[in-house]
Amino acid sequence: MRDYSHRELFNVSEKRVAVIGAGPGGLAAAMILASRGVSVTVFEKQPFVGGRTSRLQVGEFAFDRGPTFLNMPYILEEIFEETGRNLHDYVEMKRLEPMYDLYFDRGRRVLSMTTDRDEMFEAIEAQFPGNGEGYERFMSEQAIKLSKLMPVLQTAHDSLTDYVSLRVLKALPFLSIGKSLYDVLSEYFTSEELKYAFTFQAKYLGMSAWECPGGFSILSYMEHAYGVHHPIGGVNQLCTAMARVIEEEGGSIRLGEGVDRLLLDGKSVNGLVANNVHYSFDEVIIGADFAHAMTSLVPNGTLSRWSPEQLQKKRYSCSTFMLYLGLDRLYDVGHHTIHFADDYEQNVKEMTKDLKLSDDFSFYVQNASKIDPTLAPAGKSSLYVLVPVPNNLSNLPWETLEPKMTELVLDALETRSPYKDIRDHIEVKQALTQKDWEAFGVYEGATFNLGHNLSQMMYFRPHNQFEELDHVWLVGGGTHPGSGLPTIFESARITTNLLRDRAGVGQ
Repeated sequence: MRDYSHRELFNVSEKRVAVIGAGPGGLAAAMILASRGVSVTVFEKQPFVGGRTSRLQVGEFAFDRGPTFLNMPYILEEIFEETGRNLHDYVEMKRLEPMYDLYFDRGRRVLSMTTDRDEMFEAIEAQFPGNGEGYERFMSEQAIKLSKLMPVLQTAHDSLTDYVSLRVLKALPFLSIGKSLYDVLSEYFTSEELKYAFTFQAKYLGMSAWECPGGFSILSYMEHAYGVHHPIGGVNQLCTAMARVIEEEGGSIRLGEGVDRLLLDGKSVNGLVANNVHYSFDEVIIGADFAHAMTSLVPNGTLSRWSPEQLQKKRYSCSTFMLYLGLDRLYDVGHHTIHFADDYEQNVKEMTKDLKLSDDFSFYVQNASKIDPTLAPAGKSSLYVLVPVPNNLSNLPWETLEPKMTELVLDALETRSPYKDIRDHIEVKQALTQKDWEAFGVYEGATFNLGHNLSQMMYFRPHNQFEELDHVWLVGGGTHPGSGLPTIFESARITTNLLRDRAGVGQ
């Protein structure tokens, strides 16, 4: 087994930082640090960057593996600006109008969601008379709420005293403590379908709107205020762009080099082992799935608060069943469409509480080829379908369920008017189950990480400066402020600023 000393790897005068995982959080952190003159090495077990936010190639068709919604791109724009760059020199971005279409009653009724407030008001009044006033009130009040909550989301929370800080005290009246997301939207709308239209975003956290904390009503507001965007080539292109910047700044990205374990001296981490090679580092940032990393990279008996036994007791998000379809034709359907189950509340309950598959399930379809010609050959299209399903704590037998679920999803598509003949046009087809997500490095296949209930938020979430090991820092959905690309990018800013302020890295 080879052992590389500090001097062999880097100039001894430099701070050496390792980043484990080339997902969006790890890449954003590495990009910031590299631009500050820090010697950064990113280790990624896959032969590509992006993690869950990576590109999937199936034959001649390309897909986003995971996230497809891009909201609040200004956060990443600001990170690029910090490195002296313009994000739009690296990624071509298109703003979507409408943002997405919501289908009810087996696709027979549709509500198109737009950032045009006058148009949105008219659409709501046309289908749900009397609810337009609630929409206007929602937009006004949530703007104030977001302004109060953003300082909380942009700073570390690693002490209980943070709860009596001025920023938290100012935000407290807006946290909707004791109310669910569904409860909060019930204050604005009388229509159940409208409530669903402004609460389905709880799925971005892998949660039920009936259990998701009411403070997350800002999620739908952020879409309506800032819009939804599509990077040409897919959201994965954001990760490709960040990787380019890291290398332009002299950082190193080691693809196909998975980390086996951390090197510890007591509770102090001084390096890592990757592909059976020992590397020494001054600081280590973990951008991999948090629970997976703690159970695979840290020796048993090392951790207490976040030990494997304690992690098993935590609450986790749902998972997703994915179907990627390469088609020999184009469909004239919106870029993002969400199809609600007839009994949406029952569907969500079965997914999050009963841990079973619903006979009547909700699903999401991305038809990006309508505006993005880079994903498929001319005249063809890449169609992405996602069904929220229970995570692996359900013990569902996906080895046998995968083909059945694939056919159920195709059946569901064919009951919707635009896709009635879809089976006749499939050239390539690939499914991805919760078991596949777990094999990819996602703990229990919970694609949206640790749950976002109040007992697992802020101080009670794993800290950006990890509290159980010295010289270890966290980024990504498993730390503060939580899941979703905007908050993951914020985690990178929080963590890199802590490294600068507390460890003198990148001053």
